[in-house]
Amino acid sequence: MKNISLRTLRIFELAATSGSYSRAAEVLDLSQPAVSMQIRQLEDEVGVPLFRKQARHVEVTDAGRVLLAHARDILARVRVAEDAMASLQGVFSGQLHLGVISPANYFAPMLMQAFRAQYPDVRMKLTVGKRDDLIAALQEHRIDVVIAGFPPAHAEVEAEEFARHPHCIVARPDHRLAGKRGIPWSAMRDEPFVFREPGSATRQFLEYLLQSQQLQVNVTTELQGNETIKQAVMAGMGVSFMSAHTFQQELRAGQMAVLDVEEMPKMLDWCLLHRRDTVLSGVNALFRSFVLAQGAEVIDCRLE
Repeated sequence: MKNISLRTLRIFELAATSGSYSRAAEVLDLSQPAVSMQIRQLEDEVGVPLFRKQARHVEVTDAGRVLLAHARDILARVRVAEDAMASLQGVFSGQLHLGVISPANYFAPMLMQAFRAQYPDVRMKLTVGKRDDLIAALQEHRIDVVIAGFPPAHAEVEAEEFARHPHCIVARPDHRLAGKRGIPWSAMRDEPFVFREPGSATRQFLEYLLQSQQLQVNVTTELQGNETIKQAVMAGMGVSFMSAHTFQQELRAGQMAVLDVEEMPKMLDWCLLHRRDTVLSGVNALFRSFVLAQGAEVIDCRLE
């Protein structure tokens, strides 16, 4: 494998990630035959097939998946080195690929814009997904850093807290409990509740709280996604438990109200996650420093 170049690895990684030679050619401004030739030469070099051709795409073989993991690692380290060398010359450029869980999507653009106001030459890419999927992408060098809650103990990532993450019970502004103070949890017993879908972290958090209160509520509706939940609450279908970051616009517009339930809001932590085996440098290190120093202020949200 002495003759494998970084260019060849980039072509292979793009083809493997997109599942398409033509897509890789388009991104790299090459012809499809040129990409096919590079892949054939790479397969000759490693001595095993890396792709299986399907009707409309290509599929990575077992050997291809092994090489893909190493290719992503190598390319990520080269990019980090390039960013680090550029920063030593006072040039802060390059690309940052940020992953966030869905509640963070409501403030991620503000955070990105505040960062780019200080470093305008940095290109930014945002991926929204489930925590476990984002952590897997982080570990596979497909994402640079992630904003989420604390990761599972077995994940090989570092987590640094930078802000609080409030969760509240919300209702329509004309709800009978809106505006009342110190509402006991027992008042929630007969309220129609709109629940998130099974497996949702927000739902798991609420079920934990209800269990600690030894309270069973009236689950009348089960919906998927924050936007659908908000529409249901505003339509009067019931109350719900949500991340405060997800309903800031509706709160300012007077379309939703936070119920003042005892011992609420409940707090989690927002964390910046990065790989444990990689020292952040260049753009990634700049973003980490920015988030830890200014992130809490940028993403601060109101509760009434």
